[in-house]
Amino acid sequence: MSVVKHQPLRRIFTLHLPMLAIVLFALGPYLWMLLTSLKQESTLFSPERTFLPTVVTLENYLRLFQKTTFLSNLGHSLVVSSGTMLLGLSVSITAAYAFSRFRFAGRRALMLQFLLVNMFPIVLLIIPLFIIMKSLGLLDTHLGLILAHSTFSIPFATWMMISYFDAIPRSLDEAAMVDGCTPIGAMFRVVIPLTVPGIIATGIYIFITSWNEYLYASILAGQNVRTLTVAIQTLVGEYEIAWGLLTSGGVVGALPVTLLFMLIQKRLVAGMTQGAVKG
Repeated sequence: MSVVKHQPLRRIFTLHLPMLAIVLFALGPYLWMLLTSLKQESTLFSPERTFLPTVVTLENYLRLFQKTTFLSNLGHSLVVSSGTMLLGLSVSITAAYAFSRFRFAGRRALMLQFLLVNMFPIVLLIIPLFIIMKSLGLLDTHLGLILAHSTFSIPFATWMMISYFDAIPRSLDEAAMVDGCTPIGAMFRVVIPLTVPGIIATGIYIFITSWNEYLYASILAGQNVRTLTVAIQTLVGEYEIAWGLLTSGGVVGALPVTLLFMLIQKRLVAGMTQGAVKG
């Protein structure tokens, strides 16, 4: 009986407390950012610093939206990230279906090339992309950033979709084609409805990757299309950092992705585990 009584206590110390410590360590910077954004600007530079705000205020958020172009920057990020997600899903779904269902010359080489693209830093593509976008007149445009973000999001998204399609038995495609469907019809009518959780997970990956991207957005765009990440960086001055605006901007920037994850959390988890085991 004593062994049984000590098992819950041992479980708490060996499992729950380490997990709690890891969660607090991961959430610590975000919690600090949230609490700092709710403090008065005058208290941020006070020698007597406190972790919790003595007076909770929303003045930093009001200044952020009234005195800066942060709201329009938020809109630019939504347009670019949504466009990248739509383009990335359109290309990765069709490419992954072809790799999963058909055997053709150069298939392995192309799949390997998709994988190798993510092994190189994206900074290597800056100069070629800048020259291409300039020649096409796409600098400082939404379309230019969408195409640039697709260069590094599509390869990995294609590999994600391949694993999801491989988990669907090919006999379903064959049965659909016996009933008169074309390969494309079988993909849209049979395979894609079964991989909706995987498609959602892939779309969220593309959206978050584009949402958090800074390098391309800072070089390939300017005043007309200034995304959220670039706008936050402008709050860091040469001699002063606007901590109130910076932390409130970080909270607002993380809010859309957090809400999106909370809304589709169940489908996202199902999609992440769907391609893990082949049926």
